[in-house]
Amino acid sequence: MGIIIKPIITEKQTGITNKFPNRYGFRVVPSANKPEVKKAVEEMYNVKVIDVNTMNYSGKHKSRYTKGGVIHGKVAAYKKAIVTLAEGQVIDFFSNI
Repeated sequence: MGIIIKPIITEKQTGITNKFPNRYGFRVVPSANKPEVKKAVEEMYNVKVIDVNTMNYSGKHKSRYTKGGVIHGKVAAYKKAIVTLAEGQVIDFFSNI
């Protein structure tokens, strides 16, 4: 299994990419470290990575009320990496659709 699970294409991340055109977000495996993320992005997208910032998100407890009673559950924990590319480098996620 690879280091990168999927790119993050949300409204918030798109706003960050519009403000800083060389920053992209990826969901990565929780055991990945910064050099591994850098190497994986450089190999997958053929770009030069300058910096990697990682964030661990813990799973949150959720509950909802249904006709059958209260259902309790938990949202999965994950790790996110924000990758800064070299000036002039671009990743196009929609090029091969």
